[in-house]
Amino acid sequence: MRDFWEETENKKTRKKLNKKKISIILITATILIFTISISIIYMNNKEVRAWIDKNIFQKEKVQNNLPNIEIEETDNSNIYAFNRYIGILNKNNFEIYNSTGKKENTLTLEITKPIFNSNGRYLAVAEEKGQKLYLISDKEVLWEKSIEGNVSQISINKNGYIAVTIVDTSYKTVVAMYNSQGEHLFNWYLKSTRVVATAISDNNKYLAIAYVDTSGTTVQSNIEIMSIEQGKTNSEESIKKAYKGENGELITNIKYQEKDKLICMYTNKITLIKTDETVETIQEYKDKKVSFAAIDLSNASITVEEKSSGIFTADSVVNIINSENKSTSLYTAESVTKEIYTNSNIIALNLGSEVEFINTSGWLVKKYIAEQEITSIVLSNSIAGIVYRDKIEIINL
Repeated sequence: MRDFWEETENKKTRKKLNKKKISIILITATILIFTISISIIYMNNKEVRAWIDKNIFQKEKVQNNLPNIEIEETDNSNIYAFNRYIGILNKNNFEIYNSTGKKENTLTLEITKPIFNSNGRYLAVAEEKGQKLYLISDKEVLWEKSIEGNVSQISINKNGYIAVTIVDTSYKTVVAMYNSQGEHLFNWYLKSTRVVATAISDNNKYLAIAYVDTSGTTVQSNIEIMSIEQGKTNSEESIKKAYKGENGELITNIKYQEKDKLICMYTNKITLIKTDETVETIQEYKDKKVSFAAIDLSNASITVEEKSSGIFTADSVVNIINSENKSTSLYTAESVTKEIYTNSNIIALNLGSEVEFINTSGWLVKKYIAEQEITSIVLSNSIAGIVYRDKIEIINL
Protein backbone atom coordinates (compact mmCIF):
# COMPACT_ATOMS: atom_id res chain seq x y z
CA MET A 1 0.00 0.00 0.00
CA ARG A 2 2.86 2.39 0.84
CA ASP A 3 4.44 1.81 -2.55
CA PHE A 4 1.12 2.58 -4.20
CA TRP A 5 0.81 5.97 -2.48
CA GLU A 6 4.46 6.85 -3.23
CA GLU A 7 3.95 6.03 -6.90
CA THR A 8 0.76 8.12 -6.98
CA GLU A 9 2.58 11.09 -5.42
CA ASN A 10 5.44 10.74 -7.93
CA LYS A 11 2.98 10.75 -10.81
CA LYS A 12 1.37 13.94 -9.46
CA THR A 13 4.79 15.58 -9.07
CA ARG A 14 5.78 14.60 -12.61
CA LYS A 15 2.53 16.03 -13.96
CA LYS A 16 3.15 19.31 -12.15
CA LEU A 17 6.71 19.43 -13.48
CA ASN A 18 5.55 18.64 -17.00
CA LYS A 19 2.86 21.34 -16.81
CA LYS A 20 5.46 23.83 -15.56
CA LYS A 21 7.88 22.86 -18.31
CA ILE A 22 5.16 23.17 -20.96
CA SER A 23 4.18 26.58 -19.57
CA ILE A 24 7.79 27.80 -19.74
CA ILE A 25 8.16 26.51 -23.31
CA LEU A 26 4.91 28.17 -24.36
CA ILE A 27 5.86 31.50 -22.76
CA THR A 28 9.36 31.36 -24.31
CA ALA A 29 7.93 30.50 -27.73
CA THR A 30 5.37 33.31 -27.46
CA ILE A 31 8.06 35.84 -26.53
CA LEU A 32 10.29 34.59 -29.35
CA ILE A 33 7.50 34.81 -31.94
CA PHE A 34 6.54 38.27 -30.68
CA THR A 35 10.18 39.45 -30.83
CA ILE A 36 10.65 38.09 -34.36
CA SER A 37 7.37 39.65 -35.50
CA ILE A 38 8.27 43.05 -34.04
CA SER A 39 11.75 42.81 -35.60
CA ILE A 40 10.29 42.08 -39.04
CA ILE A 41 7.81 44.94 -38.71
CA TYR A 42 10.60 47.24 -37.42
CA MET A 43 12.80 46.42 -40.40
CA ASN A 44 10.10 46.76 -43.04
CA ASN A 45 7.66 49.39 -41.79
CA LYS A 46 9.13 52.89 -41.76
CA GLU A 47 6.37 54.46 -39.62
CA VAL A 48 6.57 51.74 -36.96
CA ARG A 49 10.36 51.95 -36.93
CA ALA A 50 10.24 55.72 -36.41
CA TRP A 51 7.78 55.32 -33.52
CA ILE A 52 9.87 52.59 -31.83
CA ASP A 53 13.10 54.56 -32.31
CA LYS A 54 11.55 57.61 -30.67
CA ASN A 55 9.42 56.11 -27.90
CA ILE A 56 11.08 52.79 -27.04
CA PHE A 57 14.77 53.19 -27.91
CA GLN A 58 14.82 56.93 -27.07
CA LYS A 59 16.96 57.70 -30.13
CA GLU A 60 15.50 61.17 -30.64
CA LYS A 61 17.32 63.95 -28.81
CA VAL A 62 16.22 67.59 -28.64
CA GLN A 63 18.22 70.78 -28.20
CA ASN A 64 18.56 72.08 -24.62
CA ASN A 65 17.88 68.62 -23.13
CA LEU A 66 21.40 67.20 -23.24
CA PRO A 67 24.66 67.43 -21.27
CA ASN A 68 26.60 70.47 -22.46
CA ILE A 69 29.86 72.37 -22.17
CA GLU A 70 29.63 76.12 -21.77
CA ILE A 71 32.06 78.11 -23.92
CA GLU A 72 32.80 81.81 -24.11
CA GLU A 73 34.91 82.47 -27.21
CA THR A 74 33.77 80.32 -30.12
CA ASP A 75 35.72 82.39 -32.64
CA ASN A 76 39.02 81.71 -30.84
CA SER A 77 38.29 78.13 -29.83
CA ASN A 78 39.20 75.02 -31.82
CA ILE A 79 36.90 72.12 -30.92
CA TYR A 80 37.55 68.46 -31.67
CA ALA A 81 35.99 65.13 -30.63
CA PHE A 82 38.23 62.10 -30.08
CA ASN A 83 37.65 58.71 -28.48
CA ARG A 84 35.27 59.39 -25.52
CA TYR A 85 36.11 63.08 -25.15
CA ILE A 86 35.60 66.56 -26.56
CA GLY A 87 38.62 68.85 -26.52
CA ILE A 88 38.65 72.65 -26.72
CA LEU A 89 41.89 74.41 -27.65
CA ASN A 90 42.02 78.11 -26.74
CA LYS A 91 45.09 80.24 -25.96
CA ASN A 92 47.40 77.21 -25.74
CA ASN A 93 45.09 75.45 -23.26
CA PHE A 94 43.54 72.19 -24.42
CA GLU A 95 40.63 71.40 -22.11
CA ILE A 96 39.31 67.82 -22.23
CA TYR A 97 35.67 67.06 -21.30
CA ASN A 98 33.90 63.72 -20.88
CA SER A 99 30.48 62.63 -22.14
CA THR A 100 28.67 64.32 -19.24
CA GLY A 101 30.33 67.69 -19.86
CA LYS A 102 32.73 67.39 -16.90
CA LYS A 103 36.27 68.71 -17.41
CA GLU A 104 38.76 65.83 -17.07
CA ASN A 105 42.09 67.58 -17.74
CA THR A 106 43.81 70.65 -19.18
CA LEU A 107 46.93 70.28 -21.33
CA THR A 108 49.32 72.99 -22.47
CA LEU A 109 49.81 72.91 -26.26
CA GLU A 110 51.87 75.65 -27.93
CA ILE A 111 49.50 75.76 -30.90
CA THR A 112 47.19 78.47 -32.20
CA LYS A 113 45.99 77.05 -35.54
CA PRO A 114 45.74 73.28 -35.04
CA ILE A 115 45.56 70.30 -37.34
CA PHE A 116 43.86 67.40 -35.55
CA ASN A 117 43.87 63.73 -36.44
CA SER A 118 42.80 60.87 -34.18
CA ASN A 119 42.51 57.10 -34.20
CA GLY A 120 41.13 55.19 -31.22
CA ARG A 121 42.69 56.52 -28.02
CA TYR A 122 45.42 58.48 -29.83
CA LEU A 123 45.17 62.12 -30.91
CA ALA A 124 47.84 63.94 -32.93
CA VAL A 125 47.85 67.75 -32.91
CA ALA A 126 50.13 69.91 -35.08
CA GLU A 127 50.48 73.61 -35.85
CA GLU A 128 49.26 74.30 -39.38
CA LYS A 129 52.15 75.86 -41.34
CA GLY A 130 54.18 75.63 -38.13
CA GLN A 131 56.66 73.30 -36.43
CA LYS A 132 54.96 71.94 -33.29
CA LEU A 133 53.66 68.35 -33.10
CA TYR A 134 52.05 66.57 -30.12
CA LEU A 135 50.83 63.03 -29.50
CA ILE A 136 48.09 62.66 -26.88
CA SER A 137 46.93 59.32 -25.51
CA ASP A 138 43.61 59.35 -23.67
CA LYS A 139 44.03 62.59 -21.63
CA GLU A 140 47.82 63.00 -21.43
CA VAL A 141 50.60 64.24 -23.72
CA LEU A 142 52.94 61.35 -24.59
CA TRP A 143 55.49 63.46 -26.46
CA GLU A 144 56.05 66.64 -28.43
CA LYS A 145 58.39 67.52 -31.31
CA SER A 146 59.61 70.53 -33.23
CA ILE A 147 59.52 69.81 -36.98
CA GLU A 148 61.97 71.23 -39.54
CA GLY A 149 59.81 72.95 -42.13
CA ASN A 150 56.09 73.67 -41.99
CA VAL A 151 53.45 71.03 -41.28
CA SER A 152 50.64 70.82 -43.86
CA GLN A 153 48.89 67.62 -42.72
CA ILE A 154 49.16 64.62 -40.38
CA SER A 155 47.78 61.09 -40.24
CA ILE A 156 47.83 58.55 -37.42
CA ASN A 157 47.05 54.85 -37.06
CA LYS A 158 45.43 53.07 -34.11
CA ASN A 159 48.84 52.31 -32.57
CA GLY A 160 50.00 55.93 -32.46
CA TYR A 161 52.31 55.94 -35.51
CA ILE A 162 52.25 59.36 -37.20
CA ALA A 163 53.04 60.51 -40.74
CA VAL A 164 53.73 64.26 -41.01
CA THR A 165 53.56 66.02 -44.38
CA ILE A 166 56.02 68.93 -44.45
CA VAL A 167 56.29 71.78 -46.97
CA ASP A 168 58.46 74.87 -47.49
CA THR A 169 61.79 73.05 -47.53
CA SER A 170 64.23 72.54 -50.39
CA TYR A 171 61.89 69.75 -51.56
CA LYS A 172 58.33 70.18 -52.77
CA THR A 173 57.11 67.86 -50.00
CA VAL A 174 58.67 65.75 -47.24
CA VAL A 175 56.83 63.00 -45.34
CA ALA A 176 58.33 62.29 -41.89
CA MET A 177 57.47 59.07 -40.09
CA TYR A 178 57.32 58.71 -36.25
CA ASN A 179 56.43 55.77 -34.01
CA SER A 180 54.26 55.97 -30.89
CA GLN A 181 57.30 56.70 -28.67
CA GLY A 182 58.18 59.77 -30.73
CA GLU A 183 61.17 58.13 -32.43
CA HIS A 184 61.82 59.53 -35.90
CA LEU A 185 61.94 56.57 -38.28
CA PHE A 186 62.68 58.15 -41.68
CA ASN A 187 61.87 60.89 -44.19
CA TRP A 188 60.47 60.42 -47.69
CA TYR A 189 61.30 63.19 -50.16
CA LEU A 190 59.25 64.31 -53.18
CA LYS A 191 61.02 66.84 -55.38
CA SER A 192 58.25 68.11 -57.63
CA THR A 193 54.91 66.61 -56.56
CA ARG A 194 52.29 67.56 -54.00
CA VAL A 195 51.15 65.06 -51.36
CA VAL A 196 47.35 64.79 -51.14
CA ALA A 197 47.07 62.28 -48.27
CA THR A 198 48.96 59.69 -46.25
CA ALA A 199 47.80 56.55 -44.43
CA ILE A 200 49.47 54.05 -42.08
CA SER A 201 48.39 50.41 -41.84
CA ASP A 202 47.11 49.11 -38.49
CA ASN A 203 49.93 46.55 -38.31
CA ASN A 204 52.55 49.36 -38.51
CA LYS A 205 54.06 47.75 -41.62
CA TYR A 206 53.10 50.12 -44.44
CA LEU A 207 52.92 53.82 -45.19
CA ALA A 208 50.83 54.81 -48.21
CA ILE A 209 51.37 58.18 -49.89
CA ALA A 210 48.96 59.65 -52.45
CA TYR A 211 50.35 62.49 -54.54
CA VAL A 212 49.51 64.44 -57.67
CA ASP A 213 51.89 65.36 -60.48
CA THR A 214 50.76 68.45 -62.38
CA SER A 215 53.95 68.99 -64.37
CA GLY A 216 52.61 67.29 -67.50
CA THR A 217 49.76 68.17 -69.85
CA THR A 218 47.31 66.15 -67.74
CA VAL A 219 46.98 65.53 -64.01
CA GLN A 220 48.63 62.29 -62.89
CA SER A 221 47.55 60.75 -59.57
CA ASN A 222 49.89 58.25 -57.93
CA ILE A 223 49.94 56.04 -54.85
CA GLU A 224 53.12 54.57 -53.40
CA ILE A 225 53.13 51.98 -50.62
CA MET A 226 56.29 51.84 -48.53
CA SER A 227 57.64 49.28 -46.09
CA ILE A 228 58.12 51.12 -42.78
CA GLU A 229 60.70 48.56 -41.62
CA GLN A 230 62.81 49.00 -44.77
CA GLY A 231 62.32 52.76 -44.63
CA LYS A 232 64.22 52.85 -41.33
CA THR A 233 67.43 51.69 -43.05
CA ASN A 234 67.02 52.74 -46.70
CA SER A 235 63.97 54.79 -47.64
CA GLU A 236 64.99 54.83 -51.33
CA GLU A 237 64.51 51.05 -51.55
CA SER A 238 61.43 50.82 -49.36
CA ILE A 239 58.76 51.14 -52.08
CA LYS A 240 56.72 47.94 -51.99
CA LYS A 241 54.24 48.85 -54.73
CA ALA A 242 53.34 51.87 -56.87
CA TYR A 243 50.01 52.56 -58.57
CA LYS A 244 49.19 55.09 -61.28
CA GLY A 245 45.73 56.49 -61.77
CA GLU A 246 44.27 56.99 -65.20
CA ASN A 247 45.12 60.23 -66.98
CA GLY A 248 43.07 63.14 -65.67
CA GLU A 249 41.83 61.31 -62.55
CA LEU A 250 42.29 63.32 -59.36
CA ILE A 251 42.85 61.45 -56.10
CA THR A 252 41.50 63.21 -53.00
CA ASN A 253 42.04 60.83 -50.07
CA ILE A 254 43.35 57.43 -48.95
CA LYS A 255 42.60 55.40 -45.82
CA TYR A 256 43.82 52.09 -44.39
CA GLN A 257 40.80 50.23 -43.09
CA GLU A 258 40.44 46.97 -41.15
CA LYS A 259 42.65 44.05 -42.23
CA ASP A 260 45.03 46.52 -43.93
CA LYS A 261 42.88 47.24 -46.97
CA LEU A 262 43.76 50.59 -48.59
CA ILE A 263 40.71 52.56 -49.74
CA CYS A 264 41.38 55.27 -52.33
CA MET A 265 38.96 58.07 -53.18
CA TYR A 266 39.03 59.96 -56.47
CA THR A 267 36.71 62.70 -57.66
CA ASN A 268 34.77 60.15 -59.72
CA LYS A 269 35.20 56.79 -57.97
CA ILE A 270 36.37 54.81 -54.93
CA THR A 271 38.82 51.93 -55.33
CA LEU A 272 40.23 49.27 -53.02
CA ILE A 273 43.85 48.05 -53.00
CA LYS A 274 43.72 44.57 -51.49
CA THR A 275 46.42 42.83 -49.49
CA ASP A 276 47.25 40.75 -52.59
CA GLU A 277 48.10 44.11 -54.31
CA THR A 278 45.24 43.93 -56.81
CA VAL A 279 42.93 46.91 -57.35
CA GLU A 280 39.13 46.73 -57.32
CA THR A 281 36.65 49.53 -58.04
CA ILE A 282 34.12 49.81 -55.20
CA GLN A 283 31.95 52.66 -56.48
CA GLU A 284 31.81 54.82 -59.60
CA TYR A 285 29.70 57.96 -59.50
CA LYS A 286 30.69 60.22 -62.37
CA ASP A 287 27.19 59.96 -63.92
CA LYS A 288 25.28 60.29 -60.63
CA LYS A 289 24.23 63.34 -58.64
CA VAL A 290 26.58 62.55 -55.75
CA SER A 291 26.90 65.43 -53.31
CA PHE A 292 29.27 63.73 -50.85
CA ALA A 293 31.64 60.75 -50.69
CA ALA A 294 33.74 59.52 -47.77
CA ILE A 295 36.16 56.72 -46.84
CA ASP A 296 37.17 57.76 -43.30
CA LEU A 297 35.46 54.73 -41.74
CA SER A 298 36.58 51.43 -40.23
CA ASN A 299 35.36 49.11 -42.96
CA ALA A 300 33.14 50.93 -45.46
CA SER A 301 32.89 53.71 -48.02
CA ILE A 302 29.85 55.90 -48.66
CA THR A 303 28.29 58.21 -51.19
CA VAL A 304 25.34 60.53 -50.62
CA GLU A 305 23.10 61.05 -53.62
CA GLU A 306 20.26 63.53 -53.94
CA LYS A 307 17.02 62.12 -55.36
CA SER A 308 13.89 64.13 -56.07
CA SER A 309 10.92 63.32 -53.83
CA GLY A 310 8.58 66.08 -55.05
CA ILE A 311 8.44 69.29 -57.05
CA PHE A 312 10.51 71.25 -54.53
CA THR A 313 11.85 68.48 -52.28
CA ALA A 314 14.61 65.91 -52.40
CA ASP A 315 15.84 62.98 -50.30
CA SER A 316 19.41 62.08 -49.43
CA VAL A 317 20.17 58.45 -50.24
CA VAL A 318 23.26 57.16 -48.43
CA ASN A 319 24.89 54.26 -50.25
CA ILE A 320 27.13 52.31 -47.86
CA ILE A 321 29.42 49.60 -49.25
CA ASN A 322 31.21 47.20 -46.91
CA SER A 323 34.88 47.01 -47.89
CA GLU A 324 35.21 43.38 -46.81
CA ASN A 325 32.27 41.59 -48.44
CA LYS A 326 31.08 44.39 -50.79
CA SER A 327 27.54 44.22 -49.39
CA THR A 328 25.46 47.37 -49.85
CA SER A 329 23.26 49.11 -47.29
CA LEU A 330 20.96 52.03 -48.09
CA TYR A 331 19.68 54.73 -45.80
CA THR A 332 17.29 57.49 -46.87
CA ALA A 333 17.02 60.84 -45.10
CA GLU A 334 13.97 62.87 -46.08
CA SER A 335 15.90 66.09 -46.64
CA VAL A 336 18.91 67.48 -48.49
CA THR A 337 22.19 66.89 -46.67
CA LYS A 338 24.22 70.04 -45.96
CA GLU A 339 27.35 68.31 -44.62
CA ILE A 340 28.55 64.84 -43.66
CA TYR A 341 30.92 63.71 -40.90
CA THR A 342 32.38 60.21 -40.55
CA ASN A 343 34.35 58.35 -37.90
CA SER A 344 34.89 54.62 -37.31
CA ASN A 345 31.43 53.12 -38.01
CA ILE A 346 29.38 56.32 -37.54
CA ILE A 347 28.05 58.67 -40.24
CA ALA A 348 26.49 62.02 -39.30
CA LEU A 349 24.17 63.75 -41.78
CA ASN A 350 23.64 67.46 -41.17
CA LEU A 351 20.17 68.17 -42.58
CA GLY A 352 19.99 71.81 -41.48
CA SER A 353 18.14 71.89 -38.17
CA GLU A 354 18.41 68.12 -37.68
CA VAL A 355 21.26 65.62 -37.55
CA GLU A 356 20.80 61.93 -38.21
CA PHE A 357 23.55 59.65 -36.92
CA ILE A 358 23.61 56.29 -38.67
CA ASN A 359 25.97 53.31 -38.57
CA THR A 360 27.66 51.56 -41.49
CA SER A 361 24.92 48.91 -41.48
CA GLY A 362 22.44 51.61 -42.49
CA TRP A 363 20.54 51.89 -39.19
CA LEU A 364 19.68 55.04 -37.25
CA VAL A 365 21.77 55.41 -34.08
CA LYS A 366 20.56 58.82 -32.86
CA LYS A 367 18.53 61.74 -34.21
CA TYR A 368 19.10 65.30 -33.00
CA ILE A 369 16.53 68.07 -33.45
CA ALA A 370 17.59 71.70 -33.05
CA GLU A 371 15.68 74.96 -32.81
CA GLN A 372 17.99 76.62 -35.33
CA GLU A 373 20.35 75.92 -38.22
CA ILE A 374 23.24 73.66 -37.21
CA THR A 375 26.56 74.99 -38.49
CA SER A 376 29.21 72.89 -36.75
CA ILE A 377 29.50 69.29 -35.53
CA VAL A 378 32.41 67.37 -34.04
CA LEU A 379 32.33 63.57 -34.18
CA SER A 380 34.31 60.65 -32.76
CA ASN A 381 33.59 56.92 -32.66
CA SER A 382 31.45 57.22 -29.50
CA ILE A 383 30.55 60.88 -28.94
CA ALA A 384 29.31 63.88 -30.92
CA GLY A 385 29.19 67.57 -30.13
CA ILE A 386 26.76 70.09 -31.63
CA VAL A 387 28.62 73.40 -31.48
CA TYR A 388 26.74 76.64 -30.79
CA ARG A 389 27.98 80.15 -30.06
CA ASP A 390 27.96 79.70 -26.30
CA LYS A 391 27.88 75.93 -25.71
CA ILE A 392 28.47 72.44 -27.06
CA GLU A 393 25.66 69.91 -26.66
CA ILE A 394 26.89 66.34 -26.17
CA ILE A 395 25.35 63.23 -27.74
CA ASN A 396 26.49 59.76 -26.70
CA LEU A 397 26.40 57.40 -29.67
